[in-house]
Amino acid sequence: MSEASSQATAPLAGVKVVELGTLIAGPFCSRILAEFGAEVIKIEAPGEGDPLRKWRKLYPAPEGDTSLWWFVQARNKKSVTIDLKQAKGIEIVKRLVQEADIVVENFRPGVLEKLGLGWDVLHAINPGLVMVRLSGFGQSGPMAKQPGFGAIGESMGGLRYITGYADRPPVKTGVSIGDSIAALWGAIGALMALRHREVSGGGGQVVDVALYEAVFAMMESLVPEFDVFGFIRERTGNVMPGITPSNTHTTRDGKHVIIGANGDAIFKRLMQVIGREDLASDPQLASNAGRDARAAELYAVIGDWVAANDMESLLRIAAAAGVPASRIYSVADMFSDPQFIARQMLEPAKLPDGKDFVVPGIVPKLSATPGATRWLGPKLGEHTEEILAGLGYSEADRAALRKEKITG
Repeated sequence: MSEASSQATAPLAGVKVVELGTLIAGPFCSRILAEFGAEVIKIEAPGEGDPLRKWRKLYPAPEGDTSLWWFVQARNKKSVTIDLKQAKGIEIVKRLVQEADIVVENFRPGVLEKLGLGWDVLHAINPGLVMVRLSGFGQSGPMAKQPGFGAIGESMGGLRYITGYADRPPVKTGVSIGDSIAALWGAIGALMALRHREVSGGGGQVVDVALYEAVFAMMESLVPEFDVFGFIRERTGNVMPGITPSNTHTTRDGKHVIIGANGDAIFKRLMQVIGREDLASDPQLASNAGRDARAAELYAVIGDWVAANDMESLLRIAAAAGVPASRIYSVADMFSDPQFIARQMLEPAKLPDGKDFVVPGIVPKLSATPGATRWLGPKLGEHTEEILAGLGYSEADRAALRKEKITG
């Protein structure tokens, strides 16, 4: 399918997004929309652009070192360079907003207002506009104007406190999960707001996503357990608290596997495979509550069985018995895994110099209107001329804007 035809059949074809964001939360939110057909116009500062262009390992591209992360995070987006510190730059953004469906931003609250691009101004320009605002603490409350990155959201939202082992300080996950969770909520909120506007006849509105609240929303039964019982969930290592058995174990060949046998029937099958029919038929272990009360005993039994088997053999036995089990995947494991390959989660692509490389596949899988990678993260300002011409700026106008360093 050609790029044009795939774009036309995409679920968000015709949706225009203006991205006023940098780094992770805002750009990831608009990346999701771009992957499913939205036209995302990313506003970047002339000169350096989004700092993510330089984050982590650099690839020596012809136009300068570029982060491999950038090519994925900004795929399908159009880069327009505008100096937001100049009045003419603000005017360009306002003209873009007139035609936009969604604005995504992750400035600290108050920054856009100082620039003359606050909600009241943009809503007056475009009453149907949906504005996704991602920030550390939201647009209101005593902490609203404080800076807050994903790590702060993970800490305040409860995730860091319960992650790790009880005898050690809290730890982080290996990625910026707080930013990514907030981005997902932002994309969901944007689509709900569009639905309200287009189907229910409503107007535009603000989607206010606080990083700490995005994480907090994932905390399962944390709140009611504390409110009703005074129970504070603590760090429990690799064990899933209150749900038994679900844990990580080490095999005979020194590999790590996770076994989740917390379903009643699954637990029974696991015990039968291990050769502990006595535990499989024990009425006290027929439900989770009974198993959780004897968690230490069960984990010792499972751990001994795992330690007596090599990983590949154990995984075959578990699969044959219908017991969920998995190695702990490294990225190298993913590259050779038939499930990843079959689901097209390792997508071939080319860098600007023609070198082959692999990018993550797109999630979720839509059967009729799937997402697609139409191009990778653009060069800084690559689409400035195209977008300004589309707004009605003449060639002379565009040349003047470049000369005044309002655009790159």
